[in-house]
Order: sequence, then structure tokens, then C-alpha cells
Amino acid sequence: MASWLELLNEIKTAGGPHDRVRRKYILKLSEKTGRNVIVYYSGWLDKSYLGTQAGNIFSINDSDKNGFMAAIHNLDRDKGLDLILHTPGGSIAATESLVDYLRKMFDHNIRAIIPQIAMSAGTMISLACNEIIMGKHSSLGPIDPQIAGLPVHGILEEVEQAKKEIQMNPALQGFWIPILQKYSPSLIGECNKAIIWSEDVVKKWLCTGMFRNDADKEAKADRVIQEMGSHALTLSHSRHLSLEAVAAQGVNVTALEDDQELQDAVLCVHHTCTQTINMTDAVKIIENQNGVGQLLAITTQVRS
Repeated sequence: MASWLELLNEIKTAGGPHDRVRRKYILKLSEKTGRNVIVYYSGWLDKSYLGTQAGNIFSINDSDKNGFMAAIHNLDRDKGLDLILHTPGGSIAATESLVDYLRKMFDHNIRAIIPQIAMSAGTMISLACNEIIMGKHSSLGPIDPQIAGLPVHGILEEVEQAKKEIQMNPALQGFWIPILQKYSPSLIGECNKAIIWSEDVVKKWLCTGMFRNDADKEAKADRVIQEMGSHALTLSHSRHLSLEAVAAQGVNVTALEDDQELQDAVLCVHHTCTQTINMTDAVKIIENQNGVGQLLAITTQVRS
């Protein structure tokens, strides 16, 4: 007979109705592809009202590694990984560490599936995979880094504009000084380092992953970085890049609509994940096809 504690753990593992339905469809997707599946879902779109209460929990951060470690444990890693991404992005450091870990676990055999949107560092993770699968409704975002919510390219552009205008007309110092005072003395150096860091890791991932068998891998990687990393070209860090826009840059991207069964399976996972976040206290889901991983929740008051 099972002990009281064993039964309690079984109940917790079984989860509520949202957990059971979500896990059912994640398993169905894995059975369809014959590959491991891990969903990485953030509730930043549906629960933006939490604001500072949620801290950086919506973003990619170092604590996510624990969820991925739990989800990967005991998987048959020879089957590869389909990583379903829905994220606003986050820390470059955490992203670099997570990508390195996933590649070590699955020997680069990773596909990124974007049911709706993966921005910023989420796009960087996608570019580290061998293939990206997107639908007509899916979007990636620019990979230009941000510091304290500000695009570093934009900061540098503003500083350069100030220099030029003051050199041409010193009387404009009075206009520019209050604007430039919002930037700390070390910020310009940090901006330049952030750009170098993000571009270096993405180029390395493209050259050793998606483009590794391409004779022109260096040039192709540079083009992707230029097109997706230049604030001057993308104009906004929040810009949404469609499947067609991503494919035009030479990225290995496949249309989800090319396989109707796969599309149905992916969208069922997407809908059940978003329903879990909408209808429970969940704010982030990291989970494999066996229902193992990490679900983060914040208890909130009912909104009127």
C-alpha cells in the first residue's frame, strides 16, 4: 500500500485539469515527431498587469536552468529536441549558458518551434538551433541588446547625434546636456560590450549550428546579424519579423503549414499552455512530454 506521502506526491504530480490536458497534447506532439519536446512558455503577454510583482520571472534568467535540467533528466537524448518557445527574451548571460547546456545535452540536434512569438534573446535561442519552424501567425524579433529596457544601439546613436550637432553648433549644448545626463559615464562602454557580446555568440551559434555545413557560413552569419541586429535597419526592438522576413535573411526556417498534422499538434500545445497561464496562477512553464519540468506561479488577487 502506498504511504500518505507517496499518495500526496502522486496527486501533486498529476496536477489539475489544465496540467493534465496540457501534458496530453505535449505528449501527442512528441509521439507525432518521434522527438523530445520541451515547452518554454512565458506569461508576459497575458499577465503584464503583474508589473514589478513578477520581477524578471517572465524573462529568460538563470533560474530557468533548473527547469530545463529537470525536464531533460531521463530523456532519450538521441531523439533530439523540439523546443517550443514563447518568450519576450531576457538576459544575454542566461541565454548563452542555456544554449550551451542544451547543445551539450542534444549534440546540436535541436529545432525551435515558434507557435506565436519569441523576441530578443528568444530569437537568439532560435538562431542557435538547426532549424526554426514558424507559422503564418508566428514572429521573431530583432536581436539588438537592451540595457535597463533601452536599446543600446539607440543610446549610441543618440550620443553620436549629440556630438555631431554640438560640434556644428556649440549653442546646442544647452539642449543636449539634460538629455545626455540620463546616461551614466560607464554606460557607453557597456553598450559597446553588449553589442559585441550578443553578435559574437549568435555568430558562433550560427556557424557551428544552422550554417555549419555551408561553405559561406561566416558571410551568411554576418548577414543575419546585420539584418536582425542593427537597430538602424529594424528600427525598433519590438519589431515583429514574419516567417518570410526571417527566410529572406537566409535562416533555415520551415513553414508550420507545410505539415497539417504537425500544425494541429503544435497549436494544441500552444493553446493549452496559454490557457494554463490565463486560467491559473502560472506565469512560466518549462515542461517535457512526460510532464516533468518546472511550473512557476504567482498568486494574485482577482481583478475586478
